[in-house]
Amino acid sequence: MKKIKDLMTEKVAYVSPETSVTEAAQLMQKHNVGVLPVCEGQNVVGIVTDRDIVVRNVAHQQDPKMTPVRNIMSTNVESVTPDTSLNRAAEIMAEKQVRRLPVMENNQLVGIVSLGDLATQAKYDVELARTLGEISVPSRPRQM
Repeated sequence: MKKIKDLMTEKVAYVSPETSVTEAAQLMQKHNVGVLPVCEGQNVVGIVTDRDIVVRNVAHQQDPKMTPVRNIMSTNVESVTPDTSLNRAAEIMAEKQVRRLPVMENNQLVGIVSLGDLATQAKYDVELARTLGEISVPSRPRQM
């Protein structure tokens, strides 16, 4: 059975809570990613996505140069370890309705795993494919 360590992305870019939203967006662009863990020292204290930047900063007309990531990040971040099974990671993603999980080992950030990473393995694993189907429950746009 494959584990997270077989699929995770290592050497993950991250930001501190005091990093400006502009700097976070530039780092996302530089590394071609849509998510950055937010760390205080070795501890992951949040996660910020490109969607957070748009919905929680730009849409509220806040100045991204002056807004720290701590104001828009999601907290209470679920994580997995390198030895977590792919099925368990998919279950966590489904339960929490998240698409990415930081990978922690000995309280240190060692990687990140995404829904896309798991999807590459789903064609080989029926149970994993079923669990992944529970993650992407489409949301409905609000009526105008």
